Amino acid sequence: MQFIYVLLGWEGSVADARVLRDALSRRNGLPIRDGYYYLVDVGYTNDKGFLAPFRGQRYHLNDWNPGYQPNTPEELFNMKHSSDRNVIERCFGLLKVRWHIIRNSNWYPIKLQSKIIMACCLLHNHLRRNMPIDPAEVDLDAEEEEEENEGGVGLDGEPITSVEPSEEWINWRQTLANQMFDEWRQNRNNG
Repeated sequence: MQFIYVLLGWEGSVADARVLRDALSRRNGLPIRDGYYYLVDVGYTNDKGFLAPFRGQRYHLNDWNPGYQPNTPEELFNMKHSSDRNVIERCFGLLKVRWHIIRNSNWYPIKLQSKIIMACCLLHNHLRRNMPIDPAEVDLDAEEEEEENEGGVGLDGEPITSVEPSEEWINWRQTLANQMFDEWRQNRNNG
């Protein structure tokens, strides 16, 4: 639950794909180590280094009623993908709980706002590495519980400079989903 790359300066209304293209095009841009990938939402393309969920399948954890089991490799994959993405969202939630200055928009110039956000991310990482128990997580848990009650819901490798749909990556995702589903069914049958 630490930040490994922060790109600052874009305003909130810009499309995610445009920000990603910018991050990839920079000299010291978003690093992607061989054999690793970033989880992205369905709005992104599935390409080397970026793993998107399957479209047209259950995805969000609240779509999974208690006791409902996935019926296809794609459903299981999306359930696992959503669970991992929730960890990412939790990291952002923790950042906002800890640093109230970034909770709401403020009147600082954009350059100063960028510096404030970077400082908050660096301090967050420092605290995550050095505090065995994080009191901000207790606050975040309390906020999440309150929302539920209210009904709310340096790396190596070749640099990737663009993200285009890739048949190879789509096939790799399907193979991964099939392997996960086979292992999941085998564990259920043996358990």
